[in-house]
Amino acid sequence: MDYILSFLNNLEYEKRYSKRTIESYQIDLLQFNLFCDKIDIKLPLADSKLIRSWIVSLLEGGCSNRSVNRKISTLKSFYKYHLRQGSISINPLVKVDSLKIKKKLPVFVTENQIKRLFDDIEFGADLAGNRNKLIIELFYLTGIRLTELINLKFKDIDHANLTIKVLGKRNKERVIPVTISMLKSIDCYIDQLRKELDESSEYLFTTEKGMKMYPNLVYRIVKTALGLVTTLDKRSPHVLRHTFATHMLNNGAEISAIKELLGHSSLAATQVYTHNTFEKLKKIYKQAHPRA
Repeated sequence: MDYILSFLNNLEYEKRYSKRTIESYQIDLLQFNLFCDKIDIKLPLADSKLIRSWIVSLLEGGCSNRSVNRKISTLKSFYKYHLRQGSISINPLVKVDSLKIKKKLPVFVTENQIKRLFDDIEFGADLAGNRNKLIIELFYLTGIRLTELINLKFKDIDHANLTIKVLGKRNKERVIPVTISMLKSIDCYIDQLRKELDESSEYLFTTEKGMKMYPNLVYRIVKTALGLVTTLDKRSPHVLRHTFATHMLNNGAEISAIKELLGHSSLAATQVYTHNTFEKLKKIYKQAHPRA
């Protein structure tokens, strides 16, 4: 267990990973440690054959390829760390490959559906209605993540430069441009918020009792709103993030710029959106070319 604890401490204090990410690593490692205990083998002595046996047991237990790959990634990080520390001399993951996963195209809402959402749907003039509409607008106009929206503070709004500052994954800050109309909507919401709620909060979005917003509430707000304009099974904040990126690409934005706006660490993570754009081009080609 000391091996696991030292690794988790490294993630928390050196790499500054989020609490949720560290918990995921911990669950994976404890699960593998339990597997090793059943055959009386300590974690530092695990070899590639044992790890493959664990992978097989996970698949037989109904674990998806994607979930198994996450666990393999956890073990890779764990053993690389201890190899650097000198706790082990051989990394057992060197000969273990990740499983193949069929890529899924990001789900997104069409531009017409988004237009209907903002132009035709009534959110209500009360505080909750204005808050909910502003949440949808921010997701779509900036592409920010759920946690980034929840943690937005008043001080993160820069009126002079027409930007907002968000704290992304691994505590990386980035600045995102916003429109003048977006800032006006924010200001109107803030004025109403301060008039109707006695509690003072540093966070931009709060519950109707003045407490900081929580993920499930935001999920419900987005799911309800998108359900009014689309029949998509998945109607989450991340769908609006996908929609932001896809619509930007479809309207001529450079993929490198979208990468920066989304806060992706590599271009590969952003390139998945080009598949949606290519599908649109193929459709246009078939419709427009006389010999298609």
